[in-house]
Amino acid sequence: MESIILEGIPPVEVHLRRSPRATRLSLRVGRTDGRVTLTLPRRATLREAHAFANAQAAWIRQHVSAAPSVQHPVIGGTLPILGEVLPIVAGQTRVARLLPDAVLVPNDTAKVGPRIKTLLRTLAQTHLTEACERYATALGRNHGKITFRDTRSRWGSCTSRGDLMFSWRLVMAPWEVLDYVAAHEVAHLAHMDHSARFWAQVEDLLPRYQPHRAWLKAHGAGLHAWNFSVLDATPD
Repeated sequence: MESIILEGIPPVEVHLRRSPRATRLSLRVGRTDGRVTLTLPRRATLREAHAFANAQAAWIRQHVSAAPSVQHPVIGGTLPILGEVLPIVAGQTRVARLLPDAVLVPNDTAKVGPRIKTLLRTLAQTHLTEACERYATALGRNHGKITFRDTRSRWGSCTSRGDLMFSWRLVMAPWEVLDYVAAHEVAHLAHMDHSARFWAQVEDLLPRYQPHRAWLKAHGAGLHAWNFSVLDATPD
């Protein structure tokens, strides 16, 4: 993908995306990573891209600065899990384990992220499956299979066949927030829309759900800011 650099302190990389359907230049700044994308019509020139980006420089920098900083789980650091902020400690273990007061990982700095990611997926599967079973029973409906992904655009979904999907990153939110998303998606088993009847169904399953929904809107981008890839241990 082509990119241009927006001069300034610090410089900002603007990724260019050409679209045959675009009729004008448009900007997007990722809420979770601050990535700047400029979409151009097929015939737009680089000079036009530069001019447009420079004209929108203040807007770009404002939104980039609002995006949460990327975080990596490291030994000696902390990690949010189900509403608690737990220290990450090294010990005698081959896999990441959740202890009552800490997250235990092998003493291998580079691979802390992938091992914790595996733990989070397992915890998400356990807690969200339990919540879905509980709400489906209350609703009197059966759900289909439950899958877990690392989605950016939605925290959960429900298909017309009743299959449910969730972002495993929900396990880093407070437990009540995870519970709300489960209730939300199970409610779609009865109403495949976001009508007044749907929200009434959510309220019936989980009274006073609104603060949990608001928390996710306010803090969800921070959950996406966590990077669980292998760290480069190569010295400078």
